[in-house]
Amino acid sequence: MTTSQPEFLLDAPAVYQIRVHGRLASHWADTLAGMSISARLSAGKALTTTLTGQLVDQAALIGVLTTLYELGFTLLSVRRIRDFPVKTAEEHEERALA
Repeated sequence: MTTSQPEFLLDAPAVYQIRVHGRLASHWADTLAGMSISARLSAGKALTTTLTGQLVDQAALIGVLTTLYELGFTLLSVRRIRDFPVKTAEEHEERALA
């Protein structure tokens, strides 16, 4: 008997939260796949920007990260908040065979 575990897919949408050091202006949202942008001072007085939003796949995530790199931001964290939709390995196999 085997149990199906949810599989993280490279080509599936997911919601991500990305934190960078410094302040990124909100007008960059359109360039960064429509992610919401918020900046704040941390307890240690460091200014950080958090980007949150749904990206269509991991290629889109790499695109956002590349843009942040090209703008000179230091990456602090990348967090996958949730997937859309959650698929099991069996569902993925069925999709690949179709």
